[in-house]
Amino acid sequence: MIDLIMNDILGTPAILVGLFALLGLLLQRSPITNVISGTLKTVMGFVILGAGAGVIVGSLDQFTNMFEHAFDIQGVIPNNEAIVALAQDAFGTETAMIMLFGMIVNILLARLTPFKYIFLTGHHTMFMACMIAVILMTGGMEGFALVFVGSIILGSLMVLMPALVAPYTRKITGSNDFTVGHFGSIGYFVAGYVGEKVGKNSRSTEELKVPKSLGFLRDTSVAVSLTMFILFFIVALFAGQTFIETELSGGANFLVFAFLQGLTFAAGVYIILAGVRMLLAEIVPAFKGIADRVVPNAIPALDCPAVFPFANNAVIIGFFFSFIAGLISMFLLPLFGLRVIVPGLVPHFFTGAAAGVFGNATGGRRGAILGAMANGFLISFLPALLLPVLGTLGFEGTTFGDSDFGVVGILLGGVVELFSSPAVFITVILGILAAIFALGYIKNKKNPPSDQSANL
Repeated sequence: MIDLIMNDILGTPAILVGLFALLGLLLQRSPITNVISGTLKTVMGFVILGAGAGVIVGSLDQFTNMFEHAFDIQGVIPNNEAIVALAQDAFGTETAMIMLFGMIVNILLARLTPFKYIFLTGHHTMFMACMIAVILMTGGMEGFALVFVGSIILGSLMVLMPALVAPYTRKITGSNDFTVGHFGSIGYFVAGYVGEKVGKNSRSTEELKVPKSLGFLRDTSVAVSLTMFILFFIVALFAGQTFIETELSGGANFLVFAFLQGLTFAAGVYIILAGVRMLLAEIVPAFKGIADRVVPNAIPALDCPAVFPFANNAVIIGFFFSFIAGLISMFLLPLFGLRVIVPGLVPHFFTGAAAGVFGNATGGRRGAILGAMANGFLISFLPALLLPVLGTLGFEGTTFGDSDFGVVGILLGGVVELFSSPAVFITVILGILAAIFALGYIKNKKNPPSDQSANL
């Protein structure tokens, strides 16, 4: 039963978000027809988003295979799903318990502190719960203490990370309807900060002037298709006809295969955008019930593709330049004595694209480019630094990919190593979190935001 609730229900983002929509509509005493329609459309929007993500991941997996063969690069490819799957046999129960109670802590903190964010990205909640469980258990923690401390850490991150990026999210959306709830938030914050510093007088990526003869590029789907086809085509030429036709395409011509994969990627982006629009159209009104009754002024924290429709050009620019930074990092990492991190297309697309949107919101085109590159360097160096923390547990072949996992994992690992006594460790962690919330409370009192939300 616990496995059913934790992994199949609460661990499924579409169902988790649907449950919050259902609760919100019921608290508003909406007509039953609206409750059913709003709940199903919310779940459907997330399912559509997931379907689009699946299409993109499949296309990018093909690109990764071609890339590795073309350039004969051996290294570690960060993959959240892979490392969590490896950890489930040994840490599955602890992960589930930390996830469940972490979500409860999230709601309590949103109720009692100025950080009014409800984290709705279920799969990232599970990923972070898993990493926290792994690191705490290496520090000798177990049983009640493990679940208690892990839940507080997770619940705190579920409000602090959305709060970190909330000011920049408002610049993107022009409203306070939602913020981003995704554990790549440090990368998005850095992208927004870089944009502020370098983007003075830089025009938005969405104001790119396209000659009439290239007017078809104004269509996002066409622009994405062409961009990805060019990338696939170049890598296909280096990978070679024989490899692609015998190993990947099932005998289809390698250039035709590259062309179709580029279109497949664009189709995935189109599906994601459609799902996000449906999700936002339903979840924001439904969330009003939770805001009014359970957590006053609550703000939903959604997965990073929620910002994609606000700057379509920045999505592609962000992905491209984050990936470029990942390629550069492959040559820099050995100079620092670190393992080579092969740029994974999935983290570079989702977090790089979001970083591009954040950078564009604060610094236009320069912000989108340099902000996305900053994110690309982060998700290359942080996984390499995290590897030693996880390596002793038999996970040397993979690691977590997004920026928050790297920062939190490295810090937690350092504290575990520094304070071998579980009691001292618990005191230090709780003290740090208490200080962060106290600072947020003081800042909120001195300079309360006009929209009632809290900032870090």
